[in-house]
Amino acid sequence: MLSSDEFQALRLSLQVASLGTLLGLPIALAIGWVLVKSSIRGKVVLDTLVSFPLVLPPVITGYFLLLMLGRNGPIGSFLHDAFGVDLVFTWVAAALAAGLVSLPLMVRAIEVAIAGVDPRLERAARSLGAGPLRTIATVTIPLAYRGILAAALLGFARGLGEFGATIVVAGNIPGQTQTIPLAMFTDLQAGDDGGAVRLVVLSLSLALISLSIHHVLVRRRGLLRRPWATS
Repeated sequence: MLSSDEFQALRLSLQVASLGTLLGLPIALAIGWVLVKSSIRGKVVLDTLVSFPLVLPPVITGYFLLLMLGRNGPIGSFLHDAFGVDLVFTWVAAALAAGLVSLPLMVRAIEVAIAGVDPRLERAARSLGAGPLRTIATVTIPLAYRGILAAALLGFARGLGEFGATIVVAGNIPGQTQTIPLAMFTDLQAGDDGGAVRLVVLSLSLALISLSIHHVLVRRRGLLRRPWATS
C-alpha cells in the first residue's frame, strides 16, 4: 500500500504531466505543421532549437527555466510586478519543465501524423475556399487525430518521469512539487528501499499504461489504408 506522501507524489505527478502536456501540445502542433507543411526559410534552425531539450541534460533545461521564470528573469519579473505571482518552486513550474522536456517527442510524433494526411484532401479544401487555418482545423487535425493523441500520450509519459529540470526550477517540496521521481530520490537518500521499490513499481505501471495506449493508437493508424501512397 502507498503511504499518504506517496499518494501526494502520485497526484502531483499526474497533475504536472497533464498540465505540461496540455501546455505543450498546441505548441508542438504548430511547430510540427510548420516543419512539415510550410516552406519558410530557417526550418532547420527551428528543428534544431526544438530538439535541444531532447539532447541537452535536463538540468540545463531547468536552469534555463529558472533564469526565465525567476524574479530577475524577463517572464518572472513581469508576472511578479504585474500580478504578484511567482512560478519558481511551484507545481506549475514543474509542469512547464515537464512540457518543455517532452516537447521534442510530441513534435516528432505530430510531424509523422501530419505527413500522413492525404495532401489532395487539403488541396481540395483550399480550392473550395477554405483558408489555411480552416483547412488545418477541418481537414488536417481530424485526419491526424490518432497521431496527435499518440503524441500527447508520449509527452504525458515523458512528463511523468521528468526529474532533472523539475528539481532545478521547482525544487523537491513534499506535497507541493515532489513528484514520483523526486519522492523516489528522497527515499533512496533516506535509505528507504521499500518506499523506493513501491514508487518504481508505480512508475513502471503508469509508463506501461501510457505506452500501451500509445502503441494501440499508432498501430491502428498504421493499419489505415493510404491510397495516395500507392497510387
